[in-house]
Amino acid sequence: MKNFEDTVASPSHRILAADLPPARSLETEAPPGGTAQRRVGIRLRIAFGFFICFFLALSISLASLWLVMRLQIKIQFLEITDIVTVEIQQARRFEKNFFLYGTNLDDAMSHVRTAATLVQANARQLEQVAGPATIENLLTQVRQYIAGLEKLQSGAHRRDPGAGPGRQGLETELRGHGAEMISLALNMAAKERQAIDALLGWAKQVPIYFLLGLVGVMIFLGHKLSRHILVPLTQLLKYTQRIAQGEFIPVIPAAPHRDEFADLTQAMNRMLAEIGHRQEIMVQSHKLRAIGTLTAGVAHELNNPVNNIMLTAHLLLEKYADYSDSERQEMIGDLITQAERSRRIISHLLDFARESESRLEPLEVGELVRETVRLAANQIKLARAELEMDFPDHAPRVHGDRQQLSQVILNIILNALDALPEGGRIAISLGQEEPHFLALKISDTGPGIPDHILPHIFDPFFTTKGPGQGTGLGLAVSQGIVARHGGEIQVSSTPGQGTTFTIILPITTMPS
Repeated sequence: MKNFEDTVASPSHRILAADLPPARSLETEAPPGGTAQRRVGIRLRIAFGFFICFFLALSISLASLWLVMRLQIKIQFLEITDIVTVEIQQARRFEKNFFLYGTNLDDAMSHVRTAATLVQANARQLEQVAGPATIENLLTQVRQYIAGLEKLQSGAHRRDPGAGPGRQGLETELRGHGAEMISLALNMAAKERQAIDALLGWAKQVPIYFLLGLVGVMIFLGHKLSRHILVPLTQLLKYTQRIAQGEFIPVIPAAPHRDEFADLTQAMNRMLAEIGHRQEIMVQSHKLRAIGTLTAGVAHELNNPVNNIMLTAHLLLEKYADYSDSERQEMIGDLITQAERSRRIISHLLDFARESESRLEPLEVGELVRETVRLAANQIKLARAELEMDFPDHAPRVHGDRQQLSQVILNIILNALDALPEGGRIAISLGQEEPHFLALKISDTGPGIPDHILPHIFDPFFTTKGPGQGTGLGLAVSQGIVARHGGEIQVSSTPGQGTTFTIILPITTMPS
């Protein structure tokens, strides 16, 4: 079974400020006006929404109470007006009996005085509805009618109904005042009934308008609250997915004001900083393990030039006088050549081990692979593996960090060497499989990856190596490095035939 724990991890997660989008501060910011940023929490927004609903309910309650009070006043007015109208009509009926039969004059006087008493007792209430002028006119007509009845009463002892001077004129006058009183009372009642009908119409429409307004407010508040809650939640979900892929870029708050989500974002940024710090420690530890693996091969590689230098130096020391000048120069040239070879080997190892900040630059992927292969050349020889490289002459460049991408490539190569049987083959090819992306494929003829293990090879701390042989961080960190470069790592494997890792990187659009 193939071992899938990567041997090389990313150096440091510190990224240059120029490579990151500017993140807004999560603390209270001061806008251009100089005023501190206000905190508008979700609780305050929900309370504000409930306050608006309460205000609408209070408004409709007050409006309903006002309508009820108005209706009560108008109904009382109608009751009083109806009683007054009935009393006046009774007085008119007895008045007619008197002129026809000479009877019931006292009854007419009693009814009209009852009407006058009702009007005077409820004058203020009646004036609020009908107006002072109308009520004063009605009282005037009542008084004149009573005065006419009193005149009739003073001559009522005469048995002849038609006797007495001016009796016919008094009858005409009483009929005029009576008709005016009836007309005023009926007009007031008719107008008040119209007003009551209008108020009842409003009373029917107000609940409908209130329900429509309440539905509109609820839709508006629901939309606002859902937008203020769901949008930050969706953004935080996307950030968690990016964090799971190894991107520890600070989270930018969704809203310009402070709320509970801003506090959560601030806590997530503190968590990201702590995770980055701890992962940096683990990465460095993992890299030291990789350096140890490489050192064994580098030491063997250095033995040849060092032995050649020592042998040549001893020959010069022992037989310096026996050699001619040309032979001495040739031997010194050999010393320089072997020393330069040793310096290149050590320089490659130091470049790999050196911790530095990420520096993005246009890279020739083919040349980067060749440099990485030279670093692992001795491991390839010791594994007796066959290496094939197929690169186009003018491949597009990618924009990335040379050291980090070299570590990803070396990590996959060393994993392949761990899994290859003696005499196995590693094939590295470079091509453009889709627009704007470059694909680097590293294939081996190892035993392949079982299907039940394949989904977990990028999980942190997952390894199939024995105890003490790996930490399970290599592929997870390599995936994070490639993700920060805007690409991805894909893997395909057939048990018994081999595995292919495909590193996909965006082609740079920046001038070299």
